[in-house]
Parts: sequence; structure tokens; C-alpha cells
Amino acid sequence: MNIAEIKKCDIANGVGVRVSLFVSGCRHHCPGCFNEMAWDFDFGKPYTAEIEREIMEALAPYYVKGLTLLGGEPFEPENQPQLLELLKKIKTELPDKDVWCYSGFTFDELTISSRARTEHTDELLSLIDVLVDGRFIFAEKDITLRFRGSRNQRLIDLPKSLKAGMPVPWEE
Repeated sequence: MNIAEIKKCDIANGVGVRVSLFVSGCRHHCPGCFNEMAWDFDFGKPYTAEIEREIMEALAPYYVKGLTLLGGEPFEPENQPQLLELLKKIKTELPDKDVWCYSGFTFDELTISSRARTEHTDELLSLIDVLVDGRFIFAEKDITLRFRGSRNQRLIDLPKSLKAGMPVPWEE
């Protein structure tokens, strides 16, 4: 897995001050994507133990609310194994931090069937608190929306949704 960027003090991609991890690689290729350079799986630099330490250190301060995963596409099959290990470490060592994830895949695609489904998908979903799902659709772009780029995208409370077996909207 390659990392396109790490933002250590992000307030745009979830509630509170966050560490945002942009992974490389995305096959959605949404027209109007703000991060087109991260479509390439080889963009950026390889994910290493040093980068993992950097992320954990950036998450440690009391004022950092949590981690946000973006891309590229976090749920590309190539990205799931290392993201799963990172989230397991965060939930063990920093259990008060929440995890948000932006994915072009919908809740149904991630939980029922799609090319994103791997042996890691269910466990990875179980470690995420809020899922912003759905591809960016330029015709539905709306800059007034909080934490999303187009009207079709949803903010989903993932623990409640997994329990209910259907998307449950996230409420602050």
C-alpha cells in the first residue's frame, strides 16, 4: 500500500481535529475528483513501520479526536490488509480515538457484494465509526454539505448500521 498524504491537523474530514490518511489507488475514477493523483496505486510513498509510528504519534495528543481514512480508495482490496492492522492497533492502543472512512463504495457494496469484498472487509468495517459512502458525482456537487462533496453521499453510523443490517444515518 502506498500513502498519498498524511494531514496531522485536519478539521475538514470529520468532527474535531483529526489525522487524515490518504491512501493511494482508486479504480472508481469519479469525474471531478479532488484527489485524482491518488488514483495511481504507485503514487506517494510505501506504507512503512515508520509511517505507522508517525500516525500513532500524531493521534496521541488529547485534542486529536481520531483518524480519517481517505484516498484514493481505502477499500480497494490492495489497501485493506494494512489498514486493518493499523485500525486494530489504534483501537487497542488509543481506544478513545474514533475512525472515519470515506469510500466510493456504498454500504451495500461493502457489506453484501462488490469487488471490494475480501477476507478483511468485515473486520475492517467493524473498526470504523463513521462511513461516508458513495462515489463523488459531479452533477450532485454541493459545497454547503458537511463532510461530503455530493448529495448522494451519506454519513453512516457504522456500528449501528452493521447491527441493524442496513444504513443508519450518523448524527452528531
